[in-house]
Amino acid sequence: MQEFLEKNEKKVEYLELIYDLIFVYIIGRNNSLLHHTVDGKIAVGMFITYFICTLAVIQIWNYSTYYINIYGKNGLREHIFLFSNMFLLYFIGEGTREHWQTYHTQYHIAWALILLNIAGQYFIELKNRRQEPPHIRNIVILVIEALLVLVNIPIYKVTGSDFSYVPILFGMIATSIPTKIRLENNVDFAHLSERAMLYVVFTFGEMVIAIASYFEGELTLDRIYFSFMSFMIVVGLFLSYGTFYDRIIDREQANNGLHYMMLHVFIIFAQNNITASLEFMQNGEMEIAPKLGFLIVSFIIFFVFLFMTRRYAKITCKPPLKFYLKIIGLAVSFVILMILFRENMRVNIALSVIYVFAIYGIIHKIGMVNAKRNIKEKIRKK
Repeated sequence: MQEFLEKNEKKVEYLELIYDLIFVYIIGRNNSLLHHTVDGKIAVGMFITYFICTLAVIQIWNYSTYYINIYGKNGLREHIFLFSNMFLLYFIGEGTREHWQTYHTQYHIAWALILLNIAGQYFIELKNRRQEPPHIRNIVILVIEALLVLVNIPIYKVTGSDFSYVPILFGMIATSIPTKIRLENNVDFAHLSERAMLYVVFTFGEMVIAIASYFEGELTLDRIYFSFMSFMIVVGLFLSYGTFYDRIIDREQANNGLHYMMLHVFIIFAQNNITASLEFMQNGEMEIAPKLGFLIVSFIIFFVFLFMTRRYAKITCKPPLKFYLKIIGLAVSFVILMILFRENMRVNIALSVIYVFAIYGIIHKIGMVNAKRNIKEKIRKK
C-alpha cells in the first residue's frame, strides 16, 4: 500500500541526454554570433540575432521537455519524435551564422516543423487519453507559434524586416497565462528540475570549452593567471547553481514548474553571455566599456534569476531580509570596483572571481543550514 501511495520519480532517460547533445552544438553556434565586432564593439545586429536565436532554441527545448515529462515512455514513437527534432535542429544550427538572413527561410521552416512536431505528439496523446485533463491549450499555443514563424518568411522577403521575436514573445506570454487546469497532477517536478539542471550543466560544458582559449600560446605567468581566474569563475558559478539545486530547491513538491522553467531560460541565457564575456576579456581589440558592461550585466542576470528560483525552495531555507541586503551590497560593490579598475583586466578578472565566490559563500551557508535542519526533521519524525 505504501509503494502504491508513493509517487515514483520519473527518471531521465538516455534518449533525453542524447537529445540534449544537439543543444550543446547549438549553444556554440549561437555564441559565435557575438564574435563579430565592429570598431571594438558588439555589432547591434549580431546581438539581436544572437538574442533571438538563443531564446528560440531554449524555448524549443522547453516545449520538448514538457511533453516528455508528461507523456514520455521512452517508446518507439518518442524516439522518432526526438530524433526528428534533432535532425531539424541541425538546419537551425547551420543557419545560425553572421549572414543569418541568407538562411532565414531554412531556419524558420525547421523551427516551425519542430513546433508542429511537438503539437502533433500532444494531439496523438489527446486522442489516446481522453480521460486525462486535455492539453488542447498546449496544442493551440504550439500551432499558433508555428504559424507566426512561417508567416515571418514572406514578410521578411517582401519588407526586409524580421519579426522572429514575435513568436517567441507569444510563446512566453501564452504559457505564462494562468489556467484552470491543474497541471501539477501531470507534471513530475523532480524530473523537470533535473532536466533543467542538465541543460545548465551542458551550458557550463560550453563555457569550459570556451575558456580553453586562455591556455593557448606560449606559457607565461600572465597566461597562467588569466586561465586560472577564468576557470575559477566557472567553478564558482557551477557551485552556486549546484548548491541551489541540491540543497535549496524542493524537488519533491507538487508544482507545474512553468515559472521554474521560465527562470531557467534567463539563467541559461546569462550563462551564454558569461561565456562570451570571458572570451572578450582577452580580446585586446574590443573597447573596455562594452567588454566590462557585458560581463557585469551577465553576472547580475545569472544571480538575479538564480535567486528568483528560491520560490521553489524548501520551507526550512527561506532566506531572511539580511540575505538580500548582502546580495545587493555585493552586487553594488562589484559594479563600482569594476568601473574604478576598468583599465586593468588583471584586477577586473580577480574582482569577478571574488564576487562569484562571495555570492557562493552566502548560498553555501544557507544550503548547509538547510541540510542540518532537514536531518533534524527526519530524526524528529522517526
